[in-house]
Amino acid sequence: MKYISTRGNIKPTNFQDVVLMGLADDGGLIIPESIPDVNDKIDSWANLSYPELAFEVMKPFISDIDDVDLKHIIEKSYSAFPKNPAPLKKVSEVYVLELFHGPTLAFKDFALQFLGNLFEYILEKRDSHLNILGATSGDTGSAAIYGVRGKERINIFIMHPHNRVSPIQERQMTTVLDDNVYNLALDGTFDDCQNIMKELFNDLEFKREYNLGAVNSVNWARVLAQIVYYFHASFQLEKTTGSREAIFSVPTGNFGDILAGYYASKMGLPIKNLLLATNENDILSRFFNTGIYNTSTIRHTLSPSMDIQVASNFERYLYYLVGEDAEKLRSLMNEFKDTGSLSIEDLDEKLFIASACNKEQCLKTISTHWQENSYLLDPHSAIGVYVAEKFNNGSIPTISLSTAHPAKFSAVVEKATGDSSLATHPDIDQLPNLDTKMVTLNAEENLVKEFMLEKLTF
Repeated sequence: MKYISTRGNIKPTNFQDVVLMGLADDGGLIIPESIPDVNDKIDSWANLSYPELAFEVMKPFISDIDDVDLKHIIEKSYSAFPKNPAPLKKVSEVYVLELFHGPTLAFKDFALQFLGNLFEYILEKRDSHLNILGATSGDTGSAAIYGVRGKERINIFIMHPHNRVSPIQERQMTTVLDDNVYNLALDGTFDDCQNIMKELFNDLEFKREYNLGAVNSVNWARVLAQIVYYFHASFQLEKTTGSREAIFSVPTGNFGDILAGYYASKMGLPIKNLLLATNENDILSRFFNTGIYNTSTIRHTLSPSMDIQVASNFERYLYYLVGEDAEKLRSLMNEFKDTGSLSIEDLDEKLFIASACNKEQCLKTISTHWQENSYLLDPHSAIGVYVAEKFNNGSIPTISLSTAHPAKFSAVVEKATGDSSLATHPDIDQLPNLDTKMVTLNAEENLVKEFMLEKLTF
């Protein structure tokens, strides 16, 4: 398998090289040259363990790591999880796929434990080093840091919007004191952080001289790792209902998690629909309902990881939507850069259904499921469940992705339920007692670049 850019201006590239490249050198996003059809293999995967399933799903996309090494990387990555890392639970009329049983209690651990070990493997093979630059609206930062902390050949610089992630999310990042970890709190929004990251990656001289790498969902390996749990969920569903076909509801900010479901569908997994669930920052739901993708002012909500206007993975989907026409895609992205808007005429999308959930609906969903089902949701997962219930008609099971442990958002849970004792977890409870390490900067590209140059050790 070779990889290309959505914008069409890089030569076909091997998997290991695109993992280190992160963002494509032409400013586009890395995608596989083709999407494997696994229909003839799915039946044989139904009873595999999670690491075994991950190997089978990923292997068609990876031709430059031998099977023994790939299995070792995968097994090492998921040794940090329970035996069933993503259990499926029936909650009222929908199913909930719990993706918060990893080291930082968020779904992003699935991809970032794998990516951290993948980086380590590639760098050791090449006797090389990597300086990771990332931007986070909440959970990506801590999951990325936990994936690479203490690794000898890696430095990691994570930017987050100052005072605009939850206090627990901030502490999960800033209490990691390893010498190779740098937390940058920028006075701005997540989109400011993401724009600075993209600008620095587009500075090709700087990127190449200092071996910049990406852990954000722009890195293809992250999307690849997330495809696996869609298959895992369907196989669990089959054991309960006798059928694999499902509708998936996905709380969506940067479009990476739901994009993994899109790839799973294209590979042959029977997904009837993907329900795209947004909060009040509804740029994506507006697009799927109108065909118009245009930015507006960021609203600060109960679900800060989804407080995003420019979804970094959306370009990958657009590439397929315009018939894999890189020239047309470039034109659309230039239009969006210049005007803050783009449109697709006569959008005819059968797989995606989109809807938004506001603050009151989110709180009510948390409250109702606690009172009626004794099941606790964090505010991001509650948005997914709200949209799942909105479109659930009982004919095809609906699986809602639960993306974070409720203890990460205890204040919201307390607001919804009136009980301050519900949302707890031992790993979270200890955070207030730990030392922290963080630097605050204005949201300016040159300041971030200067800080990195000052701290770089290789």
